[in-house]
Order: sequence, then C-alpha cells, then structure tokens
Amino acid sequence: MTFELPELALVVLIGPSGSGKSTFARKHFKTTEIITSDMCRALVADDENAQDATAAAFEVLHLIAAKRLEAGRLTVIDATNVQPESRKSLLELAKKYHCLVVGFVFDIPERVMIERNKQRTDRNVRPDVIHRQRDQMSRSLRFLKREGFRYVFTLDSEDAVNAAALERKPLWVNRRQEHGPFDIIGDVHGCLYELTALLDSLGYQVDRQPDGSPGPAYRITPPLGRRLIFLGDLVDRGPDTPGVLRLVMDAVASGSALCVPGNHEQKLVRALQGRNVQVTHGLAESLGQLSEQPAGFKEKVVEFLDGLISHYVLDDGKLVVAHAGLRPEMQGWASGRVRDFALYGETTGETDEFGLPVRYNWAAEYRGRAMVVYGHTPVHEPAWVNGTINIDTGCVFGGRLTALRYPEKELVSVPAARTYYEPARPFLPEGAQASPAPGPG
Repeated sequence: MTFELPELALVVLIGPSGSGKSTFARKHFKTTEIITSDMCRALVADDENAQDATAAAFEVLHLIAAKRLEAGRLTVIDATNVQPESRKSLLELAKKYHCLVVGFVFDIPERVMIERNKQRTDRNVRPDVIHRQRDQMSRSLRFLKREGFRYVFTLDSEDAVNAAALERKPLWVNRRQEHGPFDIIGDVHGCLYELTALLDSLGYQVDRQPDGSPGPAYRITPPLGRRLIFLGDLVDRGPDTPGVLRLVMDAVASGSALCVPGNHEQKLVRALQGRNVQVTHGLAESLGQLSEQPAGFKEKVVEFLDGLISHYVLDDGKLVVAHAGLRPEMQGWASGRVRDFALYGETTGETDEFGLPVRYNWAAEYRGRAMVVYGHTPVHEPAWVNGTINIDTGCVFGGRLTALRYPEKELVSVPAARTYYEPARPFLPEGAQASPAPGPG
C-alpha cells in the first residue's frame, strides 16, 4: 500500500520494541531525517542501552527535532512512543513550529515481536515488557487524532510493513515552482463593477456569458503568461457578491487565477452551513444576495470557499500571498495557527475608540526573505514596509480597488464608483480618494 506523506512533517513511529520501526525508517527515510532514542542515548552515555540516560537522551532528541523543524526539514522520531505522555511533548514541538504530525502505528502480533527480540544481540527485551508496551499502545490508538495527529497509518502485519511504500507530496501551500508573472488583487468585497474595470486595466479580457448558457458564467483571457491571485474578502458589504464569486470561481476553475480565503469567506461559509454566526460586517448583504441565486449556487460557493488554501508560497519562495499577511516562520507550513494568522492577522488585545481591535504591526518587524502581499485592513495608500505591502485600498468604502503586478512591483488601481458601505472606522479623509503608491526603490 502507498501512503502519501506531506513533504514537511513530523513523523512519529509508534510501536513496541521489535515491531520493525527502525528497519522501516531506514528503508523509507534518509539517515539524516531519523532521530532515534537509541542514538541519543549513545550520544550522551556512549551506550544505546543506558536506560539511566533516557531523560538526557530525550532532551537531545527534542533539541535536534526542534532545529530540524525550525529549518523546515522532515523529521522522523524512532522511539516506542506507546504512551500518550511520551507523544505529548512531540506534538507540542510540532505545534510550536506549525508542523503537521504523521503517525505510523506498528500493530504487529505480539508473538512476532517476542521472537524478534529473542534474536537480538544488542539487548534483551523481556516478553512481559513487550506485552506491556503493546497494551499501552492499544489503549490509546483510537485517540491519536484527538491528540493532534493529522494522519495515522496503521501497519498490522509483517506483510503490511514490507509492502508499504511512501510517496512524498508537496503541501498545498507550496507553489514554489510557479514563477508568474502574477497580478495580485486586494479585497474586492462584492464590488464587481470595479473588479471588471481593474481586470480591463490589467489587460484581461472578461466575457460574460448569457444567463442560462451551459458552462462557466465568465471566460477570462489573461495577457500572455500572466495569472491572477485574489487575496480574499471577495464577499460582504458590496453590491454584487454573487457576481464576484462567479467571476473568481470561473477564473480559478479555468486556471487563470489562484485565490486565498479571507476572514469574510470563513464566516460566510459557516453561515451557509447553518452554523450560528453574528450577521455583522456586511454578512447580511451577502446572505440576501445569495438567497436570490438559482438552486445549487450556494452549495457551489461553499465547496469553493471551504477548499481555499490559507496562503501560497510562490516563485522559489520569493513571494508569499495571504489575506492578512504571514510571519516568516509560518510561511510554507500548514497548521491551524498558520491559517488563523493568514485569515485574521494579529491584534494587540486592545480596542480603539470605535470599538475595533487594534492591529499588531507585524510588518514593522518583518525580516523574511519572501515578499509578502496581503490585504485585510484597508489603507489610504499602499506602502512598502520591509518587503511587505498591504494592497487593500478600501474599494467598498469609497476608496480604490488595487492590484500589484509581480515581479514588476507596479501598482494598478481603479476608483470606486461610490461608497457602498460606511466603515466603522473613518477610512478616507474628507473629500479624498485613495491613490496608488510608487513601487519600492
């Protein structure tokens, strides 16, 4: 059987002594990817069997694993790991470094493990110890997902272990092989008129098909070689959320565009799924407009929005796109904390005089290698800060809809036809309209 393995993961081997973990690890992973408890005992005590060195050995194991995960390298832990307590520290380590955790469970018949241990020359593990280890493992197997394992693969026989094959898969956020050029578009918020005007300014041909025609509602023809990237918050507040969704969904389906989710998409999906949400910040407009759409459209919207990936790493790691931005240590990883930051950003825990959360200025501290393009919080004019740029220029609030051309770093924008939604916090100076900022020097 072939098991698909994320290219970046903490792989935890779980099984009693003699279950075949080390042989499996040597067969499927690089020597440098494997950290064994025996190796760490030898490092601190010159003896793999020195049980009195176990505590120090696991300190070393965790230190090496932390350094590898921090560097973005797949790491395999080869120890018995049969108790929840022994796995807990590994799961906490993975959480710290925003890493998926994969468990391989070696649920081999006890008699096989006892026989294997009889044949070992390096140590003698008593049958009662193996029995106890297997019992500890069996009692906690059904809780592994609850502990925090993303994937659990069980090998329940020698044949299953021998037949296993691993296929490493890039994380969905990894699009490093795609080099552009890209046209990255900020928060649209239902402003279809401005979106089509901006696409025209960027050189895209947008053809709206007659209502009732088979196939997509929109056909988007990009300039040669270029591709769109939408930064989320397609919905809410504006006059035509369904139209924006149709255009973006068709563009993504045709391969003309990529799209990451915004916090407004997250809330809309929950509302459409019948979950209890507060109908605020323009959600009522989206729900009302979607209620007038043909049967089946809302289901397509939920499927599309629910499948969006938190962020993308592009162009050999030189470009990162996320709705609310992303710190360097989170880029390229796929965890709940990464997704939350990409959707919502970071706040100070305080509220301003308008009752809105005060955003933490993560960009001021950014020192990452990648350029980060994001939106989420409307700005009067985009400005480059340490290789990051916020291109949400508040179209729905009467500002502009802005795109960044990559790699040219050229800003292109169109003015809002009018103010569609009054912001809780004043966005534009009286009588002013947003205007594009120059590219970085």
